[in-house]
Amino acid sequence: MDWINAIVQGILLGGLYALFAAGLSLMFGVMRFVNIAHGDFIVMAAYGALLAVTFTGVHPLLSMIVVVPGLALMGYFGQRILLNRTLGDDILPPLLVTFGFSIIIQNVLLEVFSADSQKLQAGALETASIQIAEGLNIGLMPLLIFLSALGVIGGLQAFFYRTSLGRVLRATSDDQDTVRLMGADNAKIFGYATAIASAVVGIAGVYLAMRTNFDPSVGPARLLFAFEAVIIGGLGNLWGTLAGGIILGVAQTIGAQIDPGLQILAGHIAFLIVLVVKPQGLFPKMKG
Repeated sequence: MDWINAIVQGILLGGLYALFAAGLSLMFGVMRFVNIAHGDFIVMAAYGALLAVTFTGVHPLLSMIVVVPGLALMGYFGQRILLNRTLGDDILPPLLVTFGFSIIIQNVLLEVFSADSQKLQAGALETASIQIAEGLNIGLMPLLIFLSALGVIGGLQAFFYRTSLGRVLRATSDDQDTVRLMGADNAKIFGYATAIASAVVGIAGVYLAMRTNFDPSVGPARLLFAFEAVIIGGLGNLWGTLAGGIILGVAQTIGAQIDPGLQILAGHIAFLIVLVVKPQGLFPKMKG
């Protein structure tokens, strides 16, 4: 039963990793660049939730009302004002700019909030659980996070395939130059894509703040987990990103079951195995 419990907890943990990774996968799928500051934006969203809870006293979940739109606006204007200027055939400029963002965000958060570890208290939601079988319980918070990941990825998938803007985003992902010739404004399209990805980052940041401790320095580790989930699942494939998050989460919990010191290493080993066996990921991006 211990092993079954480890697998179940790993699947639920995979939901959080999928939320970390969904925005990264979306931005790569549309704009073909990796945001080095992605993990730091997740941490910034967590601190945004901390501020919202501190000043209003609302439940951490309700902080999403402020954090998610705030991150979306920040992502849109950041893309329009700065990042669009760096996009082109050379992949280095956007990497350097987002690396700079990462350093700036970490240092600003350190200056404002100090290096002290923080965590949002979610009350009864943290301790409540559902008993599935003897010796097997599922916590309500991990279950809520996993269901949220399903909802976010399902919503994004429906948006991309059932709305006109979503079809434009997919077309831009396939051939930016042809879409531009058809009259679309790529700068606006990239801004919309970043806004959507940043909104998902806001959700992930709030759940990070509720699920575990965080401080200004943990962003790069969140980026690493997100990147591994994206690569395992297949670049640009949202459902593949969920599968990648689950594989990473299960590998970590099984590693922890063997030896607590193996938790993080087991996830990296799973990532390496997939990279060696299938470098394009388990579910490469589907066309059309």
